[in-house]
Amino acid sequence: MHSGSAQPDAVRLDLWLWAARFFKTRSLAKQAIETGKIEAGGQRAKASRAVRVGDVLAITRGEDVFEVEVRALSDKRASATVAQALYLESDASRSRRLAALAARQAERAGYQAPSSRPDKRARRLIRALGDIDAL
Repeated sequence: MHSGSAQPDAVRLDLWLWAARFFKTRSLAKQAIETGKIEAGGQRAKASRAVRVGDVLAITRGEDVFEVEVRALSDKRASATVAQALYLESDASRSRRLAALAARQAERAGYQAPSSRPDKRARRLIRALGDIDAL
């Protein structure tokens, strides 16, 4: 694509997402783009779309939504610190993502898995509760 240390003026979207470490593989990045989880400028993007410095991307990964501005371009995957320099996440996006994470953790905190198998009495109660549906 480019020679030496010259910075490219545009990089394919799937390649940039992979280099910025949003996805483990380029094919996962391409799949996310094709399923509409990546928006560029408020519109669905294609994998071959050219990403330029200053572009704003909305990236949905699992339950997290990142709104990032492209700060630098790269077509090579590097360390996480180098990858984080490729984009800047908006403060609103970061706060929404952290609030959603806290809510998910709070929901999980209410459930505690049993420490052991149910004993004989508990098994009978479980069976009896199951028979209520049969009535």
